[in-house]
Amino acid sequence: MSKQEVTLFWFRRDLRLEDNVGLFQALESKYLVIPLFIFDDSILDSLPKNDARVGFIHESLSKINQKLLEMGSSLLVKKGNTQEVWQALLQEFDVKEVFFNKDYEPYAIQRDLAICELLEANKTAHLSFKDQVIFEEKEITKADGLPYTVYTPYKNKWLEKYKLIAPVPEYNTEDKFSNFYKSNFIFPTLEEIGFKESPIKVIPHNLKNVSNYHETRDFPALDSTTHLSPHLRFGTVSIRKLVNWAARKNQVFLSELIWREFFMQILFHFPKVVTHNFKSAYDGIQWRNDEEDFKRWCSGTTGYPMVDAGMRELNETGYMHNRVRMVVASFLCKHLLINWQWGEAYFAEKLLDYELSANVGNWQWAAGTGCDAAPYFRVFNPEIQLQKFDEKGIYIRKWIPEFDLGYRQPMVEHAFARDRAIATYKAGILK
Repeated sequence: MSKQEVTLFWFRRDLRLEDNVGLFQALESKYLVIPLFIFDDSILDSLPKNDARVGFIHESLSKINQKLLEMGSSLLVKKGNTQEVWQALLQEFDVKEVFFNKDYEPYAIQRDLAICELLEANKTAHLSFKDQVIFEEKEITKADGLPYTVYTPYKNKWLEKYKLIAPVPEYNTEDKFSNFYKSNFIFPTLEEIGFKESPIKVIPHNLKNVSNYHETRDFPALDSTTHLSPHLRFGTVSIRKLVNWAARKNQVFLSELIWREFFMQILFHFPKVVTHNFKSAYDGIQWRNDEEDFKRWCSGTTGYPMVDAGMRELNETGYMHNRVRMVVASFLCKHLLINWQWGEAYFAEKLLDYELSANVGNWQWAAGTGCDAAPYFRVFNPEIQLQKFDEKGIYIRKWIPEFDLGYRQPMVEHAFARDRAIATYKAGILK
């Protein structure tokens, strides 16, 4: 009995049915479309079994599957080594075409190259599309074609190019839902994937405060940020809809979305930043890397209330306010002279919105070793940051209930730490 000819659409970082470029193109195929997601063992094996991000992915896929079931289709979910899963899929179905949206991280690029080679060997067409950014890696460049390494000129070029196409076209996939393959694939439970529920949850995004985002974004007690970042990370929201909306609502908020694309193109063009300083002149810094100091930073017991509140918020919720992220990162690198890579790895483990490009980019910004980074002699004073951005102590009391009982002494005195950091950096910069 001959197998039915089908198209496969491969979900990855685009966990939504609406305004999904690759899915839209797949549904225009002459073959019925099987939507697919693969839980990749090479990623899952390094994660704790109650990782909240895996739970969020599973929950997002379940919502997609429920919507597909309403139209007589379903989501095909697989788990395993990606290469082996694809080999099995090509045996199971007569796959004529495979559609997917591009991913720009180093591991994803290598994975996709390997899968595309397999598809070509099987004489299966494959098509990839830009979906998670407005402008991808080579679309915003300097006049000589080289990538920007400073944010402001990148942003100016980005805005100039956006204005030529604004609003960015959105893709009405709903009109083509009749082209899904009729199926009732069994949707696995979280336990069947090898994971369990986490007490930490991704909360819904909230755009109601965006109009005054520029006035409130630095004050953690207001909780006025959008909580969009995990949704952008996993593609449960469309960047096109978001940018078109932000361009009308608030330019500072739009600038934050441009920062995201700036760091993504830096990672693409300079993949060394994952493990090395962007500015190699800083490779000579002699970090202290004291493990006990690092443990105190991780646990939020440094004696600096804003640092401690931020770390406790992270440990309990998987979130941390962006202003506080800058303070805790600067403290680790400058006050404690601990290599930014230690902090980057801890954030990678804990953050619900962990994104390699932004995490590396922001940590190197705080350490002064990255592109367009804060200068090495700029050392945030955590006490002044507290006075400026949480004057009434509302945020710190939320996360440090013992604060009013006589809080612990700072583990290092600010003036001493600042002088030590500047001297260490100055001595370590390679000429």
